[in-house]
Amino acid sequence: MNERIKIKIFLFQPQGVTISLLTIPPSCVDSSTGATPSEEMNGTGNLMDFLDEPFPDVSTYEDFHTIDWLREKSRDTDRHRKITTKSKESYWELIKSLLDAWSGWVVMLLIGMLTGTLAGVIDLAVDWMTDLKEGVCLSAFYYSHEQCCWTSNETTFDDRDKCPQWQKWAELMTGHSEGAGAYVLNYFLYVLWALLFSFLAVSLVRVFAPYACGSGIPEIKTILSGFIIRGYLGKWTLLIKTVTLVLAVSSGLSLGKEGPLVHVACCCGNLFCSLFSKYSKNEGKRREVLSAAAAAGVSVAFGAPIGGVLFSLEEVSYYFPLKTLWRSFFAALVAAFTLRAINPFGNSRLVLFYVEYHTPWYMAELVPFILLGVFGGLWGTLFIRGNIAWCRRRKTTLLGKYPVLEVIVITGITAVLAFPNPYTRRSTSELISELFNDCGALESSQLCDYVNNPNMSRPVDDIPDRPAGPGVYSALWQLALALIFKIVITIFTFGMKIPSGLFIPSMAVGAIAGRIVGIAVEQMAYHHHDWIIFKNWCRPGADCVTPGLYAMVGAAACLGGVTRMTVSLVVIMFELTGGLEYIVPLMAAAVTSKWVADAFGKEGIYESHIQLNGYPYLDVRDEFTHRTLATDVMRPRRSEPPLAVLTQDSTTVEDVETLIKDTDYNGFPVVVSRESERLIGFVQRRELTVAIKTARQKQDGVVSSSVVYFTEDNPQVAEACDPQPLKLRRILNLSPFTVTDHTPMETVVDIFRKLGLRQCLVTRSGRLLGIITKKDVLRHMAQMMNQDPESIMFN
Repeated sequence: MNERIKIKIFLFQPQGVTISLLTIPPSCVDSSTGATPSEEMNGTGNLMDFLDEPFPDVSTYEDFHTIDWLREKSRDTDRHRKITTKSKESYWELIKSLLDAWSGWVVMLLIGMLTGTLAGVIDLAVDWMTDLKEGVCLSAFYYSHEQCCWTSNETTFDDRDKCPQWQKWAELMTGHSEGAGAYVLNYFLYVLWALLFSFLAVSLVRVFAPYACGSGIPEIKTILSGFIIRGYLGKWTLLIKTVTLVLAVSSGLSLGKEGPLVHVACCCGNLFCSLFSKYSKNEGKRREVLSAAAAAGVSVAFGAPIGGVLFSLEEVSYYFPLKTLWRSFFAALVAAFTLRAINPFGNSRLVLFYVEYHTPWYMAELVPFILLGVFGGLWGTLFIRGNIAWCRRRKTTLLGKYPVLEVIVITGITAVLAFPNPYTRRSTSELISELFNDCGALESSQLCDYVNNPNMSRPVDDIPDRPAGPGVYSALWQLALALIFKIVITIFTFGMKIPSGLFIPSMAVGAIAGRIVGIAVEQMAYHHHDWIIFKNWCRPGADCVTPGLYAMVGAAACLGGVTRMTVSLVVIMFELTGGLEYIVPLMAAAVTSKWVADAFGKEGIYESHIQLNGYPYLDVRDEFTHRTLATDVMRPRRSEPPLAVLTQDSTTVEDVETLIKDTDYNGFPVVVSRESERLIGFVQRRELTVAIKTARQKQDGVVSSSVVYFTEDNPQVAEACDPQPLKLRRILNLSPFTVTDHTPMETVVDIFRKLGLRQCLVTRSGRLLGIITKKDVLRHMAQMMNQDPESIMFN
């Protein structure tokens, strides 16, 4: 028993497999089995260098955590380099590299087609269900009012909205279409249908997909900035959001489908990302796809492909490289083509609002246009403050515990007040369409009830300004009441637990105000054409003022005041209406509304909701001008325990597991030793957890007393009886971003914004002092602005 026993141990190295012979004293071998203690515990005793072993799920992040943009970019660069190198080895690898290069365009094609299809289906379903509240088509119950009368051979031009095939509920049930009884019955059924639709919507959201509520744009902005919200872009969310969006819009609530369509499009993008490992395994690349999907969503929402790309660039995206710009354009193009093929509005247009004006605008009209911009800015400020106050009250009182009851109450109030007024009874999209329209010779709207000159003989498209008739004055009163109603009810509607967009209600408020101003200017020009402001450009008998243009400018002003969009807003508006010559009035109104609204607060509605929900969103547009240093913000503070660190070659597996169990940090700095605290690198918590778990399962000899090494050289086993060491060099980030303790926080904030950092280490002469996370930066910024720093709820 005195002879020495030789045992072969295989050491796996990056260059290949080498065999090393260790001579083990007999005392370390079990006499009964002939095995070493580590073999007896774990099997065959292989020392695996994890430099070569990819860890499962290492690339994923925990829920409600921020991604590391630099790491994701580096991983994609390594992947691309490997594919390029392999493509030179064989034709098959070359084909695989070409497929990888084209996968981005394939994803864009799929996103565009699915988004366009869903948008078309939603448009058709909303038209039918909105009309279902008032009546039904006898020839085909699935036809909307307009489709029903299209197919009728008994419809006259004067009564184009009336046909025998379409019957209101009172006429269908009682046989009488007129009278107080019929009115009350129609009123009751209108409210009943509205309550049913909204109840179904909120119930489906609560039971199946809580993330399907709201607009979705604040959360999309946060996700695109690098935040993880698991399930927010999932399959169930996509399905439920699509169905409940139809129900919510059809219920007649003061909300639109345009914002939620961006969420739907991003769900489509996330769905197709899972088909390609290039995107499913890299959160940075996934966000490039989601940026393009947001562009496709706006493209189908407004029929504005270019505006969609600009919206994604200006309003939603955090990281938008040139390649993403091209792909966004392609996705928006495919989505618009798909929607055009479905043709949901039956007018060969992508949108309901398309108009053609035949009168140019004049310089003197810039004054009312700018006044509409001022109104838009004031409305935006009023809405944001009122809505945020109501949402905060909802979160902090019993109201938030009964979301179904809240939706039912708001729907009931909306339906009861909306039915008597024809301008609030109809869908908001139809209302905006009517307000945008120019009054031609064939228009039958009350807004076009002017007193005609019987001796007039002019082309149909060049009708001169005329005195307003009784229908116009009646419509003005109804529009004024509709304006007050929309302003108030929209504040309480946005943010409920159902899909709710803000674009259309904001545009409706602006369009109503604009149409009222337009009619006022038109009548002033007619009755006082000798005034100096009208004398130079408005001759008697000329068509001077277009009230529909004022509605369009007012809509742009109010939407800009609420969202603070500028460039993308103007492009969306002229694509939406086809009014290319009216870019200057739109620009003037958009800029004025932004200036006025910014005077009362820099945040738009989406940024305000991000702050309300405590999402860790670092807005690129925020300015930080305070004279603080990194040492003022870094953790740990003087009263806090020292920073949790790992050493490069003296920490055991048990120490690491205890540290992970006792703390909730996202990662740990690695130092040479606790005495010197010289920084070596940074290791992520999740990677460390997965690495140790995998090592215990696959690597022989790894026990709680095994030493964890982060050094470059292979660890040497002092004695064969010692437990096998665990080398985790691969998961160590050797180039973590560091700043000195005297770096101004203005610079640190700028670094976090532009590089998308997750954390930053603070050093002095190479010695680790502390750490600054994105959450620390946001808390400090909130504190400097006299806000509650604890409002930043997520990591």
